[in-house]
This record gives sequence, structure tokens and C-alpha cells, in this order.
Amino acid sequence: MSSEQNKPQTEDVPLENDNEQVVDAVEAELVEPESAEENESAAEEISIAELLERLATAEQTVADQKDSVVRAKAEVDNIRRRSAQEVDKARKFALEKFANELLPVIDNMEMALQHANHEDDALAAMIEGVELTLKALLDAVKKFGIEVISPQDHTFDPAKHQAMGMQEVEGVAANTVVAVLQKGYELNGRLLRPAMVMISKAASVDTNA
Repeated sequence: MSSEQNKPQTEDVPLENDNEQVVDAVEAELVEPESAEENESAAEEISIAELLERLATAEQTVADQKDSVVRAKAEVDNIRRRSAQEVDKARKFALEKFANELLPVIDNMEMALQHANHEDDALAAMIEGVELTLKALLDAVKKFGIEVISPQDHTFDPAKHQAMGMQEVEGVAANTVVAVLQKGYELNGRLLRPAMVMISKAASVDTNA
């Protein structure tokens, strides 16, 4: 037997395939880290975008809530102001009905004094008592904001006076109160009753002159 025949037989492996596998493995090792970095960067970009969106949403929510708080505070302030005004009005004009009932009493006392015979000594004490009672009554109602409107010789004011007639008075300007038929009254600036008055009118012009 020859020596060639005694050599062990081996399978032949193509070298080209081995080289290609090695190259592929190296390329995979080089490419995979870059892909991982790209994926991580993309994930970071998505995360930042999401955070910015959430931040914008939160800021809008805060702005809306702040606006709601401001509106609610303004509404509460308005309610408080209106309530204070209503309480003040109720306090000022709570006596309006009572005052209106009291005015005829004052009128009657003033009328009694006007028609009383002040020359009669027998009535002097009674007249003095009525005068003192009337003064005390007027002082009492004045403390609660009731004021007398007696516009004798003042310019006629349609907001507080009621004209019952007009007459020409020499030397008196037109629209001047020349007589007070009944006094008026107001409560804290609100008219309870206008004063009934006579006012002057302009002098007539004599066309025959």
C-alpha cells in the first residue's frame, strides 16, 4: 500500500463562504450599535415631544382655572357690593311707610296752629303746648333722615315741588315760589311728598301801549 493511500481524507470547505460570513458578522457588529443609538435618540425625541405637549396642556389648564377663579372672585365682589347696597337702602328707607303715615299728623298740627286765635289768652297755653309738641316731633323725625321741603321764595323745582297755580307778582322773577300751600318731605334724599306751591309767572306785556 502506498503512502498516499494511508493519508487521512479531509473534506474540502470553500474559503469564499468563510470570508463572507466573517464580513457579515463584522458588519452586523458595526451596524447594531448605530441602530441602537438611533432608536434611543428617537425615543428621547418622542419623550420630549410628549412632555412638551403635556406641559402645554397643563399650562392651558392652569390658565383656564386662573380665569375661572378671577371670574368667581369678581362675581363674589359684585354680590357683596349689591348686598351692602341693599342693606344700606333697607336701613335708610325702612321708615318710609311709617313716615308717610306720620305726615298727616304733622299737617294737622301745623294747620291747627295756623287757624288758632293767638290773641286769645285762654288759648295761649294750648297753642304753646302744640308748638312744643310739633317742634319735638319734627326734631325726632329729622334724626331719622326726614327733612322738610318748604321752598318759600325759592326757584320752582319740578323734582320736589308741585305747582298748584301761577300768579303774576310784581317785582318777583318768573318761576319763583310765592306761596307754600303744603310742605313737602323727603327721607334720606328720597322724595316722600312734593311741596304744593304757587309760583310766579312773567309779567304780561301791554300790547296797547
